[in-house]
Amino acid sequence: MMQAAVYSRVYDPVQQAEWQMLFDEMEQQGIRPVIFKDFYEQLNGAVRLPADIAQFSSTHDLSEDIEFMISFGGDGTLLDTLTLIRDKKIILVGVNAGRLGFLASIGREEIPGAIRAIAQRSYVEDRRTLIHLDGSQPLFGEVPYALNEFTIHKKDQGSMIKIHTYLNGEFLNTYWADGLIVATPTGSTGYSLSCQGPIVFPESRSFVITPIAPHNLNVRPIVVPDTNVISFEIESRSEEVICSLDARREVVSKNVQLAVRREAFDIGLLRLSEDNFLQTLRNKLTWGLDKRN
Repeated sequence: MMQAAVYSRVYDPVQQAEWQMLFDEMEQQGIRPVIFKDFYEQLNGAVRLPADIAQFSSTHDLSEDIEFMISFGGDGTLLDTLTLIRDKKIILVGVNAGRLGFLASIGREEIPGAIRAIAQRSYVEDRRTLIHLDGSQPLFGEVPYALNEFTIHKKDQGSMIKIHTYLNGEFLNTYWADGLIVATPTGSTGYSLSCQGPIVFPESRSFVITPIAPHNLNVRPIVVPDTNVISFEIESRSEEVICSLDARREVVSKNVQLAVRREAFDIGLLRLSEDNFLQTLRNKLTWGLDKRN
């Protein structure tokens, strides 16, 4: 029997109908759900669940028989699942119950069709690259990678920081700014975009280096091939700075040595056959809706 893990953060009674629709369709299509334990405790009793349901609480509970991970929420919820699936061959299925939803692109009204597509294997799998962090001290435990971006940010509200940046050991620039983002193509529509970074197609095999509130107006984002190792040296009046991988963050010494590179493995995102990246851009950014064009 096909199995699919199910993950969400918090059960909202307003979404009861959508959850019931999801589990009813999985039962009808012969897909066994394996629910994240913390969420199962919220869901149990609120929704009628299949009799053969199972639970998981960590990455070690996800067997090779599980082919899919259904994330119900927004993009942040989907990013949570990266710490669970790691390098397992599990395809992420993002159901958007949030707001914008670039990654969780399946609408709640599309749930039955998405489950049928899984059962019939009539979907497209988009492979997405990850960014890996190396440091002179252990950071982010067993999951030192991200789908969207790595950032360095000043800790205090005071002075900007200087970030000396190198590509494969060759000096690129010193960014005098509140911080610096290194985004994957997937992450180019996230934090980097809000800092005036470019949108990059998912298959571009590149990194986007975007300064956060730079002091010099002639400093602009730059796109580099993801074959580069990007390393950093930090100067700051504060003794500490903040590093983040997607929504996870750690406070580190300004003297720490940091470098990012492309992760050795990537992940798969399920896309319904009728969707594509251009359509997602038009829908999420409302391109083409201005009647003056």
